[in-house]
Amino acid sequence: MSRPVTMFTGQWADLPLEVLAQKAASWGYDGLELACWGDHFDVEKGAKDPAYCDKQKAILAKHGLKVWSISNHLAGQLVCDPNFDCRSDIFAPKSVAGNAEGKRAWAVEQMKYSAQAAKNLGVKVVNGFTGSPIWHMLYSFPPVSDKMIADGFKFFADQFNPILDVFAECGVKFALEVHPTEIAFDIYTAQEALKAIKNRPEFGFNFDPSHLYWQMVDPAKFIQAFPERIYHVHMKDAALQLDGKSGILASHLNFGRPERGWDFRSLGHGGVNFEEIIRALNHANYTGPLSVEWEDCGMEREYGAREACAFVRKVNFSPSNVQFDAAFDDK
Repeated sequence: MSRPVTMFTGQWADLPLEVLAQKAASWGYDGLELACWGDHFDVEKGAKDPAYCDKQKAILAKHGLKVWSISNHLAGQLVCDPNFDCRSDIFAPKSVAGNAEGKRAWAVEQMKYSAQAAKNLGVKVVNGFTGSPIWHMLYSFPPVSDKMIADGFKFFADQFNPILDVFAECGVKFALEVHPTEIAFDIYTAQEALKAIKNRPEFGFNFDPSHLYWQMVDPAKFIQAFPERIYHVHMKDAALQLDGKSGILASHLNFGRPERGWDFRSLGHGGVNFEEIIRALNHANYTGPLSVEWEDCGMEREYGAREACAFVRKVNFSPSNVQFDAAFDDK
């Protein structure tokens, strides 16, 4: 199958893009999915200066790499989050630290820049997060009314529709990574998110099976539910480590702790059924990148990144264009 194999650079933002590009090429990747932090891609520069976009592409091209998408998860998180949480101050400039609405205004501007920068870079997809005004209401105590949840989806639509207007103007799509803490984290909430923005075509999904798997949602069924809305694919694995002591809420134990009820794993080392995912992507006619998002606290990352690239090439296959018993047809 000719789907390109790329790597998301978010977990590698400690490395200059030039260094990472050289490494990724040596590991066998076709391109990079540029994170919009570190020195990998600045959306404001990209929106205002096409020459900056050309410079970033030239760094990749020097090593035989291409770019099919950019990802602005950090700014996107602040669009719909309540933003009173000081943890998110690190996602925005110091000038708006502690200012909930200041962070939101900055984030909305950044997401609009993302669409314009993607257009200048020549890519058609921006991946990212939305944040959520209602994630903290996940467990219905204190009691949560249906109206509170409906108001949360309306808030999401009110915040994101002006952003999506810019995406439409630029001919670029926004792909939400369906993920806990976002407005959509499973099939039902993804349906509600689409309904809230009236199914406008600029909004779809960055499919990442790992976040569905540990919630015990079948990842392949997500593709089957939204075959026309899979705008990008992350390849990431996870493992359920339920031992009767901890659950999927992870017990406030950090990633990498063996006591956690679940954890991310390098591709092929967890429980995700990637064959069923490839079959579902084939049925959905998805031909875009398969982008490795490498996260595994128990494995040296350069070893893992190289192995993950080989794993994706091995698991990826094309659909058949003929019935296996066609030779027996009566002529």
